[in-house]
Amino acid sequence: MLNENVKSVLESNMWDLATCCDGEPNVVPVAFKLITDEGKLAVGDVFLKTTLNNLKANSGKIAVSAYDGKTLEGYQIKGTAEYLTEGEIVSSFKAMVEKMFNGAATAKGALLITPEKVIVTTP
Repeated sequence: MLNENVKSVLESNMWDLATCCDGEPNVVPVAFKLITDEGKLAVGDVFLKTTLNNLKANSGKIAVSAYDGKTLEGYQIKGTAEYLTEGEIVSSFKAMVEKMFNGAATAKGALLITPEKVIVTTP
């Protein structure tokens, strides 16, 4: 589902995660992210409290937006997220976060997002 152009923008830029609950939208930028070999999007949970609450309330529905600030090439990926508390992805994020924050913070888990729709947002 994610072609090479989409992957390139996702790999090279920050992501914004969008969720909603009871008509109240929430958007948060994330730095701890990766694309799995299976084409799913993974996000480390460091400060995702509102996002996680919204996902519980809306059956895991989420949107991810990323764009290149120079070329303005951008994409929105809509999908469904599941929360992981163990495994290789979680361990990888824990190591990344602990290194970046010199042990002062850690990843509590990870979101694994299954893309269902890709929308081009390039002007």
